[in-house]
Amino acid sequence: MKISLIQTALTWEDPQANRANFEKLINGIGATDLIILPEMFATGFTMKPEAAAETMGGATVAWMKEIAAAKDSAITGSLVIEENGNYYNRLLFVFPDGEIKTYNKRHLFSLAGEEKAYTAGTEKLIVEYKGWKICPQVCYDLRFPVFARNVEEYDLLLYVANWPSPRIFAWDTLLKARAIENMCYVAGVNRIGEDANGHPYPGHSQVLDCLGAMVADALGNEGAFSVELDREKMLETRKRFGFLNDRDRFTLQD
Repeated sequence: MKISLIQTALTWEDPQANRANFEKLINGIGATDLIILPEMFATGFTMKPEAAAETMGGATVAWMKEIAAAKDSAITGSLVIEENGNYYNRLLFVFPDGEIKTYNKRHLFSLAGEEKAYTAGTEKLIVEYKGWKICPQVCYDLRFPVFARNVEEYDLLLYVANWPSPRIFAWDTLLKARAIENMCYVAGVNRIGEDANGHPYPGHSQVLDCLGAMVADALGNEGAFSVELDREKMLETRKRFGFLNDRDRFTLQD
């Protein structure tokens, strides 16, 4: 499976400008199976959902469907979504035929007061796509390995993020740890640039294999970064070592 990570700066709370920029970058890539955008890719990491929220019938969701159809590729990233009077940091996984799977960010970033502005999700999502089992999560979820634990035998773990420069060492380290402990590919997509609150973002979007080795690294560059993943090789490695056979059994509680 070929995946394409889109790393760029975001225009603060301006979905139209961000969609146009992402579309330009996406149009520059060839055939791909999955396009991955950052967290809150339409607005930046805003704590003012009342000003930034869209609905599932809104312009950005429609745009994701259009891109998926035009590129014959799935596309994923998170948005500020309003639903039933609540605001969610919601990841959408949009299939080429327009079907959508959703995941509401479970671990809300209390350092920024995200839990005061948004409603947390509770359900882990596993997407089945082109013979792959994919587990998409959002930014701060990366710090919580129990929620990500590979009890479903998934093949690819995704993190979409707005992860700032002062803590980028943790991003690099934890992405590698999640790949090693879950014996799967891990893709992390972060933004670059500075937001309206003066927080700088260094990128470091990357893909790691099931042993934690770097497969692709965007560093601080803007652009679309594509890489081919080999599921059979990953499964052979997983079977050869058998580490997942010895994992702990547990029940996750809210």
